[in-house]
Amino acid sequence: MTYFPEEVVEHIVDFLGSHGDRNAVSTVCKAWYQVDRLSRRSVFVGNCYAIRPERVVTRFPEMKSLTVKGKPHFADFNLVPYDWGGFAQPWIEAVARGCPGLEELRLKRMVVTDDDLELLARSFPNFKSLVLVSCEGFSSDGLAAIATYCRGLRELDLQENEVEDHGRQWLSCFPDSCTSLVSLNFACLKGEVNASALERLVARCPNLRSLKLNHSISVESLNKILARAPHLVDLGTGSFTIDNRSETYRRLINSFFKCKSLRSLSGFWDASPFCLQAVYPVCTNLTVLNLSYAPAIQSADLTKLIGLCFKLQKLWVLDCIGDKGLAVVASTCKELQELRVFPSDIYGAGITAVTEEGLVAISSGCPKLNSLLYFCYQMTNSALTTVAKNCPHFTRFRLCILEPEKPDPVTNQPLDEGFGAIVRSCKNLRRLSVSGLLTDQVFLYIGMYAERLEMLSIAFAGDSDKGMVYVLNGCKNLRKLEIRDCPFGDAALLKDVAKYETMRSLWMSSCDVTLGGCKALAAKMPRLNVEIINENDGTCESKENLSDLHKVEKMYFYRTVAGPRNDAPDFVWTL
Repeated sequence: MTYFPEEVVEHIVDFLGSHGDRNAVSTVCKAWYQVDRLSRRSVFVGNCYAIRPERVVTRFPEMKSLTVKGKPHFADFNLVPYDWGGFAQPWIEAVARGCPGLEELRLKRMVVTDDDLELLARSFPNFKSLVLVSCEGFSSDGLAAIATYCRGLRELDLQENEVEDHGRQWLSCFPDSCTSLVSLNFACLKGEVNASALERLVARCPNLRSLKLNHSISVESLNKILARAPHLVDLGTGSFTIDNRSETYRRLINSFFKCKSLRSLSGFWDASPFCLQAVYPVCTNLTVLNLSYAPAIQSADLTKLIGLCFKLQKLWVLDCIGDKGLAVVASTCKELQELRVFPSDIYGAGITAVTEEGLVAISSGCPKLNSLLYFCYQMTNSALTTVAKNCPHFTRFRLCILEPEKPDPVTNQPLDEGFGAIVRSCKNLRRLSVSGLLTDQVFLYIGMYAERLEMLSIAFAGDSDKGMVYVLNGCKNLRKLEIRDCPFGDAALLKDVAKYETMRSLWMSSCDVTLGGCKALAAKMPRLNVEIINENDGTCESKENLSDLHKVEKMYFYRTVAGPRNDAPDFVWTL
């Protein structure tokens, strides 16, 4: 096919949707490489230090959309120091110089400053979409720059970010000519926002379909917003605190009656049980319901609400729903595909977390379930085996038992056989997180059967180096491996270093890896950045002062073509 005209090859390449497929096609020959280079509009960078920004810009000068990830995933669990790195500045500067036609930017776990946001806002005249997930370092001043200069903005999505409130009323900075917004999410902001400016903005954006509000938005403002945008498809409600006997409450019910297009609900930050009845008119059409930010709502009220949502495909909820509540979900939500159950009381102050009974009920009633995040009090092998049989379509299975290394409470045995059943039955499993009492046997099962697994998270598990070796010898598609508090050491780390050529990264913390083992890995694999995070060892001036037998608290390596990074803080040692 290399003799085809470039226009034909470009048309063929356009049908390739995944980044991996496009990467593979670009290696066929120089002509195809050039076609991919000039025709690729969307670029994904899974690690901001894996490649230099300038190289990305040079290779894909016509890109319109860029996604970059920064800190390792364990940053979500406070295991990565705050000032580790992951700066957005080099990326924004490089793209501003080389790709002025950029329209979309998505950043995850990165440090984004107000200056970065102002440069972004001023550099791209056709900029349309900014998505920041779990980012930090910016404030309401940066958001004001985006609102002021991005005249054609369609999407501003702020998810789980740490945003400083400088008192800047950034919503007021959207010019009167801004009518293009389709999606606006500022639910993570902790400060007050200008409600009247928001209401005016909503009123002049007829194409607005997704709006997620923070806790400062009152029900009175929500009423006005719904009156101006009854066509919303996705709504985050704000605080949702109101007296159910008031006139405002009655108006709210009428507003929801008019929202015929609403399919997704979230928010309910401070909602009282009585207020939930206001959303009953839209429940029969909902496909997405996120109640993970509503600690004031108890099990009976949750189940009554969910019992009306028989079209649900995605449900996020707190574990205070209980096993009985999950049984109601199972009997009602036959179309459910994704379930996340978050801990509401991890310190044990009186609320009982869900158990294996709730998960079994869900698997029995929701055969289409393919994605699970489940924080629970306990689990049994029998339950996991039943789940594997009932729901063989899992692509993501993440189970977190709140008491680490807890065995099967019925048999007092490890949970090896239960997780073994999951990886045997779920042929398309891509992401797996395991917990509970687990021996090396479970990793033998994972290595043998999880052929398509791409990401594995392990904590408080295993007996010896064999467990990690089993995983590395199998799992041919493994890209990311995260390990903490496991008895894996240098022998496992260095057993098959060639495997790391096909992986994106490996994180190991509180394991048995030594400084000497990390040095040996760095010597054998020069295309890996092997970093040691030494934040807790302030008595040592440098790694040269330590014996090779010194236990490394945190080690992170990643594949790179950029070489050692130049922004590493003093406590990060690159070997």
